[in-house]
Amino acid sequence: MTSFSDSKYVQKVCEITQASYQEGWDERNGGNVSLRLTADDVSEFSDLNHVKRTLDLGFDASALAGEYFLVTATGRYFRNVIHQPNLDLGLVRITSDGQHADLLWGYDDGAQPTSEFPSHLMSHIERLKVDANQRVVMHCHPTNLIALSFTHELNEKSISLLLWKMQAESLVVFPEGIGVVPYMTPGTNEIGQATATKMHDFRVVMWPHHGVFGTGTTLDETFGLIETVEKAATIYSQIGAQGGQIKQSITDDQLRDLAKSFQVTANPHFLS
Repeated sequence: MTSFSDSKYVQKVCEITQASYQEGWDERNGGNVSLRLTADDVSEFSDLNHVKRTLDLGFDASALAGEYFLVTATGRYFRNVIHQPNLDLGLVRITSDGQHADLLWGYDDGAQPTSEFPSHLMSHIERLKVDANQRVVMHCHPTNLIALSFTHELNEKSISLLLWKMQAESLVVFPEGIGVVPYMTPGTNEIGQATATKMHDFRVVMWPHHGVFGTGTTLDETFGLIETVEKAATIYSQIGAQGGQIKQSITDDQLRDLAKSFQVTANPHFLS
């Protein structure tokens, strides 16, 4: 039987973490990603039958009991994951009490899941209420979106409209807009819960002056969502670099036509 180390899941996380690092979104040990797997997904791997150790979650994840997560380790560098996935990634299964996770593969040098893992689990729980196919939570530090959080009012409607109008693809890719939480200390359950609350309505949430949380059904979709948000923020940054004088722009009516053409529903609270 195939070793989990050689699985498409490990290979894809390696690919995405490397791409995210190459984009400049994950300096040093910044960023983390988790991929939810099902029992069917892991059933073919014979090397997952032994619990290596049991980890304390510090959070009640009983809503996800029995679910499997491939998750990056705390303190590790995205640029290295592709070279040493057995050290920088771990496959865990949430225990029946929801307070712990059994480590089945990875973290070979004693590593632990990312400190943001409770925040990931909270977002997984909330997004599964909206979309049963949701599998991915990704946190990273897109440069231009972070810059935007310093120069623009932290208002979801205003930021969403701005990003929608920077390029036609934005409205198509994230028609619900972007959620925003206040600045909060990262790595805490408080920011995790605030983010999860926003995840009821949004698939991408800005952490001002820090980064972004994105979700999706696949790693590619989630990466592409963040990529599109960051591209729009980059265009806005370039406008500023060119003097900031906007002489023409996508209008609200054109956004409505765009939504109709691509059969998406723009957030009615942002675009009536």
